[in-house]
Amino acid sequence: MNEAVLKQYEKAPRTWIVQLGVLFLFIIIFAWSGSTIELSKIPENGLQISQSILQGIVTPETSLLLNFTTKGVPYLLLETIAIAFLGTLVGAILAIPFSFISATNIVPKPVAIIGRTAIMAIRTVPTLIYGLMFIRVTGPGAFTGLLTMSVASIGMISKLYIEAIEDLDYKILESLDASGCNFYQKIRFGILPQLIPAFISTVIYRFDMNLRDATVLGMVGAGGIGAPLIFAMTAYKWHEVGAILCGLIVLVLVIEYLSTKIRTHLARG
Repeated sequence: MNEAVLKQYEKAPRTWIVQLGVLFLFIIIFAWSGSTIELSKIPENGLQISQSILQGIVTPETSLLLNFTTKGVPYLLLETIAIAFLGTLVGAILAIPFSFISATNIVPKPVAIIGRTAIMAIRTVPTLIYGLMFIRVTGPGAFTGLLTMSVASIGMISKLYIEAIEDLDYKILESLDASGCNFYQKIRFGILPQLIPAFISTVIYRFDMNLRDATVLGMVGAGGIGAPLIFAMTAYKWHEVGAILCGLIVLVLVIEYLSTKIRTHLARG
């Protein structure tokens, strides 16, 4: 038995040269990337500023956390949730026609290519660029964030919708057809039960992403908690920054926990 193993081991290809070459290439790339770091450009008071930032985050301003007016963290977090939720919902609805006209098992391939090209074009533009464009059209505010989240969500949601549509089990539809079901019954009992869990799971996942993107969009004036965060950072009010970050951390953890629970329940039934 041992001799057979040794013979097979001797016949195994020697890949150590390739592995050594990959390691050498990695070292070269790492060294070349590290050459762009210039420690001389770090300001002299950089360490002091870092200490102030850490101190502000560790000791947040509690009055801002407990302020329930429009200037407080709870209201700003609620506005951020609203922007992310409505943006995700509108984007999910708009993604439905894009996904159906891009699924190769439903429409002819030339039509699907056109639909996929449109989706790819939408996905190419970063969310921040959409925010800057919509600010010029509608002005700063929560409505700008809503429009940005809606358009930015179409690309990713449509892509995952298409995968769900193309994975439909047609044997179920054939069974319903053999049972004498009409067109609407096949949709009701054959297609929707397969698509709805996947669609909802995708929307929840995108909402989780949009919640983080809404914070960044606020920095360019698209509503939410991002604007107060950048103002506090610009004014070096690190205790206010700490309060806002504490609120964001708690919010993201709660949303992450709830979304994971819901998606797990949808996946397992």
